[in-house]
Amino acid sequence: MSTSANLLFPPLNPYRTGRLAVDDIHTLYWEECGNPQGVPVLFLHGGPGAGLSPKHRQFFDPAHYRIVLFDQRGAGQSTPLGETRNNTTQLLLADIERLRSLLEIEQWLLFGGSWGSTLALAYAQAHPERCSGLVLRGIFLCTPAEIDWFLNGIRWFFPDAHAQFVAPIAEADRGDLLPAFCKKLFGEDVAQGVAAARAWGRYEGRTIHLLPDPAVEESFGSEAVALGVGRLEAHYFSHQAFFTEDQLIRNVDRIRHLPAVIVQGRYDVICPMLSAWRLHQAWPEASFHIIPDAGHGAFEPGIASALVRATEQFKRDGSL
Repeated sequence: MSTSANLLFPPLNPYRTGRLAVDDIHTLYWEECGNPQGVPVLFLHGGPGAGLSPKHRQFFDPAHYRIVLFDQRGAGQSTPLGETRNNTTQLLLADIERLRSLLEIEQWLLFGGSWGSTLALAYAQAHPERCSGLVLRGIFLCTPAEIDWFLNGIRWFFPDAHAQFVAPIAEADRGDLLPAFCKKLFGEDVAQGVAAARAWGRYEGRTIHLLPDPAVEESFGSEAVALGVGRLEAHYFSHQAFFTEDQLIRNVDRIRHLPAVIVQGRYDVICPMLSAWRLHQAWPEASFHIIPDAGHGAFEPGIASALVRATEQFKRDGSL
């Protein structure tokens, strides 16, 4: 049976890392891997707030690509962890532009999954001239329907995980979960906030894959990951990612000239396939790959294989 380990490129270490202070609150961690003279590609992690993993470097041929990765505001090794002040989509887009300028990159390929697909679409629509193409996985448009699905609809498939998710919330408050979680996550009781964040993180970790992955569940339930994921997802969901209504679909015409690949797991319950389908209907020029035996996880074999094929296709052709 194939695993992501034998589908990805070998592990590698950064040849350069840095920290970029973007305001009086936030400092971002960034790194570069692969070929310093290679074709630039920007990896955008999920969440919001999930942060980077060393495995994220392995979707790209390091002999060909100059691989840029960074932890978004409030995530991973960026500081402070889980901070929601000065944290909006518009500021994240400005951060990407500051990083691009710092690294003296004229144009790069965007690679993002889940919230990373959201951010990639938003950045490309704001700065199409800076993008050579997009590789997108597990599409999330951050519409009210998708947010409601995450908070409530997943229980139709994972009632056990959902019951544990809502356990920190009083039964009387479970009719409107998002404000109830925000009250816990951003309240003065630190212990309650951490417990709520860990419940949120475990819920996501339990529902990412088609088949259970206890290591991912444990990772998402750890305080180091859960504080970023729980706090920032609740923050961004509360503001519908600071988008106007259906913004990413309405603005597709700004990027239809760019080559793109959309990879979507058929049984993705975190970001159900309807969002990817809607994006492809609006953007029929994009290459669309439905993985029949996968959920949401980037490292599920079918998804990992399709993502590597996409980066290899861009390597060979410079487009699709």
